[in-house]
Amino acid sequence: MNPRILLRPLQIIYNIYAVLLFVVLMLVVLPFVIAASFLGRIKGGNIIYRICCLWGDVWFPLIGIRHQNIHTTPLNPSVAQIFVANHVAYLDAALLVKTFRMPLRALGKAEIGKVPLFGYIYRKAIVTVDRSSAANRSRSVQVLKAVLRTGISVLVFPEGTFNETGKPLKDFYDGAFRIAIETGTPIRPVLMLDSWSRMPPGKWLSLNPGRSRAVFLEPVPVAGLTKEEVGKLKEQVYRMMEQGLLSYDAAWIKDKSGTLV
Repeated sequence: MNPRILLRPLQIIYNIYAVLLFVVLMLVVLPFVIAASFLGRIKGGNIIYRICCLWGDVWFPLIGIRHQNIHTTPLNPSVAQIFVANHVAYLDAALLVKTFRMPLRALGKAEIGKVPLFGYIYRKAIVTVDRSSAANRSRSVQVLKAVLRTGISVLVFPEGTFNETGKPLKDFYDGAFRIAIETGTPIRPVLMLDSWSRMPPGKWLSLNPGRSRAVFLEPVPVAGLTKEEVGKLKEQVYRMMEQGLLSYDAAWIKDKSGTLV
């Protein structure tokens, strides 16, 4: 008999435990999030992010996920940067609080904000975007620029949605790179290596314990670049991340030929 079939009941029990613990911890931090939300979008938002970090410091160890950040060069948390990360699983969103230990604002899908309980905290901690609305996309860009002007870093998943192609990356959208050039903010690529293995997309109750790694690649300066060079910057960052994922032999990669031509 397939060992996976024998282990499936244990995985279901583990997932129920992880979800219940997730909800209980969310209920614990919710009053503090509500209180902090009255302190404004900047100060209150920073406090909410730190509360979420504390939540992650409890939840991840209790469900057996061991996270490690790997820095190719030192990270200066006092300098605003645009972090761009690959996106392969729902777990990526939760792992942000273990990956980025300083307050930042991530760009995330507006529909996730409709999830009961978690959605409220989600909306208070990040910048939401409805990709089906041009007006909403424009508003989100302006919010991200305003955040950068305060000295707070932002995070964007430039693929826009899950990469289910079997290749290292999907094609990138221009947004993060256009904002970087327009604001003069350096890009810092980040590789999320293990979220696909910990929680494969498209599978019911698929969360499982194990290691989680995030790799911070070299920052990419944008000084001197013009708006006409958005594509050049995007391709440079894409190639860096693609080669990084290939070098770590990321688990979801079936086609190692690359995707950008």
